[in-house]
Amino acid sequence: MRLATWNVNSIRARRDRVVAWLERSDVDVLAMQETKCKDDQFPHEAFEEIGYQVAHHGLSQWNGVAVASRVGLDDVRLGFDGMPGFHKDPEVTQDPEARAISAVCDGVRVYSLYVPNGRELADPHYTYKLEWLARLRDHAAAELAADPAAQVALVGDWNVAPHSDDVWDMEVFDGKTHVSEPERQAFAAFDGAGFREVTREYTPGPGVYTYWDYTQLRFPKKQGMRIDFQLHSPELAARVTGASIDREERKGKGASDHAPVVVDLD
Repeated sequence: MRLATWNVNSIRARRDRVVAWLERSDVDVLAMQETKCKDDQFPHEAFEEIGYQVAHHGLSQWNGVAVASRVGLDDVRLGFDGMPGFHKDPEVTQDPEARAISAVCDGVRVYSLYVPNGRELADPHYTYKLEWLARLRDHAAAELAADPAAQVALVGDWNVAPHSDDVWDMEVFDGKTHVSEPERQAFAAFDGAGFREVTREYTPGPGVYTYWDYTQLRFPKKQGMRIDFQLHSPELAARVTGASIDREERKGKGASDHAPVVVDLD
């Protein structure tokens, strides 16, 4: 199986590009984030025409996650146990956002995850981000405790740069989100829960990124961040034979600001 994750930054704007990439990449399962559409706006037909089933969760023009598979799409679940919600007004009901969806694809439960950004260290969204990661970690740990042999992939846009080499200049990010110690500890906690990040071994840094901001010519200047990852349960991690970041997909007109992250399984 070839499993990929990609923050597509609007599937309606990048439908043709994503479909064309699937046709030439030989990917079996693609987890997408930031689809930025409601369920009835997702272009299902374009994916079905090339042999993929799609499960999508979108509530508005923000967020949105999906799993596209040509090897089966079963037991679709929205969110995860204990997933917190967010509203800028604490007096308003904190409804869960469209940030997580999972499905079983050829025996593997694939989670497509769009972790909250955090915005600023003093912003309530930062607290929300840390709580969201903690709840996901608890859910994933419980799933693995219930079945240690479970094959589970937690993949997506984590909005965390776990190591200093994962950003182009730490001085630029000093005092900002994505690189703070609490965020890095929250990411590292998944390793303690039994999940291993499987891409870095095959795509070592420094200077290896998955995201480049559209502004200030960040991409041609090679000023990026590594924030998209695949974390696998022990049984699934043992099947990994390789990984890659398709930097070419960040090039050209109409590109997402993220690149696909691909993992091969035996």
